Amino acid sequence: MVFSVALSGKLTKKLVENLGAGRHGDGGGLYLVVDPSGARRWIVRVVIKGQRNRKGAPLRTDFGLGGANIVTLNQARERALEYRRMARQGLNPRYNAAREAPTFEELAQQVHIERLPTWKNAKHGAQWINTLRDYAFPKIGRLPVDAVGQPEVLMCLSPIWTEKHETARRLSQRIKIVLDVAKSKGFRSGENPVTTISEAGVLPKVKAKPKHHEAMRWQDVPALYADLAGRSAISAKALMFTCLTGARTGEVLGMTWDEVDAERRIWTCPAVRMKSGESHRVPLTDEMLAVVEPLRAMGSKYVFEGQKRHKPLSNMSMLMLLRRMQIEGVTVHGFRSTFRVWAAEIARAPREVAEMSLAHKVGSEVERAYSRSDLLDRRRELMIAWSRFASGNQPISALD
Repeated sequence: MVFSVALSGKLTKKLVENLGAGRHGDGGGLYLVVDPSGARRWIVRVVIKGQRNRKGAPLRTDFGLGGANIVTLNQARERALEYRRMARQGLNPRYNAAREAPTFEELAQQVHIERLPTWKNAKHGAQWINTLRDYAFPKIGRLPVDAVGQPEVLMCLSPIWTEKHETARRLSQRIKIVLDVAKSKGFRSGENPVTTISEAGVLPKVKAKPKHHEAMRWQDVPALYADLAGRSAISAKALMFTCLTGARTGEVLGMTWDEVDAERRIWTCPAVRMKSGESHRVPLTDEMLAVVEPLRAMGSKYVFEGQKRHKPLSNMSMLMLLRRMQIEGVTVHGFRSTFRVWAAEIARAPREVAEMSLAHKVGSEVERAYSRSDLLDRRRELMIAWSRFASGNQPISALD
């Protein structure tokens, strides 16, 4: 009968779960490393007998033992002991340790945690893991990552490939990432099965149908704006401001007062809320300021405060307002298209001015590298004309 030896050290299960950022020693060269993001992983430091580094000193090396959410404290101690034994025999653990492959779900969860600091926002991070949770984990989640091949990947993708093609496409990308990470950690070898499936054309070609946000005719905007102006709800003010600026819902609802420079008449939306990942300056017109300035009296952090103090309106607030107004078949995002059509057909604005007003990237990367201006002054002229038209303050005539 084989008895398991109970190993001990300085750390406890509770400490492993709650220690802050830094490197925390357990003893015997075993450390818990906690990243600023909260991700936790094990490493062991050993000195390999008889081997020297480039400077002639004893070869001291750190080896990763896996994430603390996958590898328990006792498992980490056992692996650390195994590594120390090999090192004392002059064996490099990097090439001699027997590594047990984690399951697909275990590694996917670890990849998700490690990438938390890179997500554009919490919603995107949640979508990444939720897609795997819904379509991959039920079928291959318990399989070791080295056992996932083409049949297993197809088992996840085939049922939704045509009906939910965009979801399936994203699922395949995320499965590929997990398997690529598995290979980089030594748990797999050979080509990624997702790549093989794609290159072989195993799955049928699906012609993507472009989805367009339903937009209101520009001719109907002044009547809508007049209706909104007669309403006191914050959602009405937010929708008025959205119409005037052509900004996205998340950009408007996340707007804080420290982003507004009333003196220079500029709203600077930070990169973290921009789809492009770059900050964007919006010229503020008289009509825009007339919407937001009275809201300062609320003393909130957010310009458009929701039902909870110092919290923004919900993402659905403006769309629900449109529905209560019995305006069907129109989305909030569609007002960007409304502005773009007006800018081209009525204002006859240059393409680069209209596109930059919507925070779209214009030209190739090389062209953008040489063009440092965001055309703020020219965009201001266009937004003044649009604001006057949309608010009914002045009939529009073609811009020069």
